[in-house]
Amino acid sequence: MLIRFGATNYRSIREPVELSMVAIDQDRDEARPIPLIGESLLPLAAVYGPNASGKSNVVAALSWLRDAVGSSLRIWEDVIPTEPFAFGDGPSSTSEFGIELAIRGVRFEYLLEVDREHVVYEGLFHYPEKKRRRIFEREGLELKLQRGLGNLSGTRELMTPRTLALSIARRFDEPLVSEFTRELLSIQNLGHVPRRRISGGLRGSYSRSTFRWFEGPNDQLSLFTDRDFSDRVIGSRQQALALLRLADLGIEDVIIDNEEVSYPDSEVRTVRRIRLLHKTPEESVPFDLNVESEGTKTWFALIGPVLTALRQGSLILFDELDASLHPTLSAELLRIFHNPATNPHGAQLIFTSHDTSLLNHLNRDEVWLTEKQADGSTRLGALADFAGERVRKSQNLENAYLHGRFGALPQVDQTDLLRALGLIG
Repeated sequence: MLIRFGATNYRSIREPVELSMVAIDQDRDEARPIPLIGESLLPLAAVYGPNASGKSNVVAALSWLRDAVGSSLRIWEDVIPTEPFAFGDGPSSTSEFGIELAIRGVRFEYLLEVDREHVVYEGLFHYPEKKRRRIFEREGLELKLQRGLGNLSGTRELMTPRTLALSIARRFDEPLVSEFTRELLSIQNLGHVPRRRISGGLRGSYSRSTFRWFEGPNDQLSLFTDRDFSDRVIGSRQQALALLRLADLGIEDVIIDNEEVSYPDSEVRTVRRIRLLHKTPEESVPFDLNVESEGTKTWFALIGPVLTALRQGSLILFDELDASLHPTLSAELLRIFHNPATNPHGAQLIFTSHDTSLLNHLNRDEVWLTEKQADGSTRLGALADFAGERVRKSQNLENAYLHGRFGALPQVDQTDLLRALGLIG
């Protein structure tokens, strides 16, 4: 599980920001105790704030770090694709990232500092018995390894100024490294689901992920039924169908079959096709996925990533949750991650949103606020400790937010518009 993540000098993030999944209110079922770190972790974090305040960049920074570890060995040959803050000394300064994960109850920490030409610093640590121990630490091209990890020594031979040591080390058979990178690379970034990714022809990556769940047999144990939850084992077609039915879209089943398609060159090809079976009191009729409403297609596309996260206990990043789902479905998604019965392995969801109604489904320590500062940079703060004043556990978060109690609202000034329209002098 994610403990915390931080970034400096990335896009609109100029000064250090940190998002923590550590629970403040630990006396509730949603908070997952991790005895070795002495804390409980949260399954949800929501980031709110005005447009252009940097909400998306907080999520994007974590996604950048995941992609960096997965791809630096293959594609960072000429330049490191950093995106530093565009003003002041941002372009000439290094970018820094840090992440802490709880893996089998043990805290792991990974730190990275880069510019466009060099990996300046990199370190991976773990905390067995709560004491910090170095797995590896790298400054420039100098690499230090924990004693007893000689099987990682081949990392030195493959390192370049623009290749992450972690990208190389994960190729070797070292459990400490492979466990950490597996957890990091399992993070899914759904973003705002674009319409072009969702189709009946399985061209979209989200649809393909969902497709794999519906291809399986229909006789395995279900994680949950239409309206009731159970703590069964995750991983079957029936569970995917139950999650689809949960949205109350009038869909009875999913049909996957072959269809012959004629192309302009007169060639006829056989492609896989998805149809959703709608049931009425009189009959059942299948509809191609591409004629369904955008809300139905979005919910369908999310089934695969969500069930994968629930099965693995992994993290999902979701930018603009409210732009993709109806508030009712968004609230249902939050309940699935909150409920230990439907989320037995500690999967986590971090999302950005403008939908204040979702605040009614969140605890004070699950809400984060972004603010655009005078220099254009992003400030990220925890609602639970807003402006140094502890927010009450019983606070009506939606009402307080809409009344500007926590800031993070757009400052609307119509003076220039009214003047341009000739309505004022």
